[in-house]
Amino acid sequence: MTRHATANSKALDAFLTAKFEIDAMLERLAALSADHFGTDPDEINWGHVGTLNHYRAKLREITDSASRDGEHAE
Repeated sequence: MTRHATANSKALDAFLTAKFEIDAMLERLAALSADHFGTDPDEINWGHVGTLNHYRAKLREITDSASRDGEHAE
């Protein structure tokens, strides 16, 4: 195996490790969302709205960056 192929193999392994971790986080978020993020829908207050808006802003930043949308558009 050439030096370049070894470096690419290591990079691929690191990439896949990060991807699998992201996939696991997305699954956790989907499960939390299905459960209203652990909040009883009858007890939602403005604090919950603020927390969810914070999560949404962080996720928008990540998704815009990954898909090159919003402020990350070319």
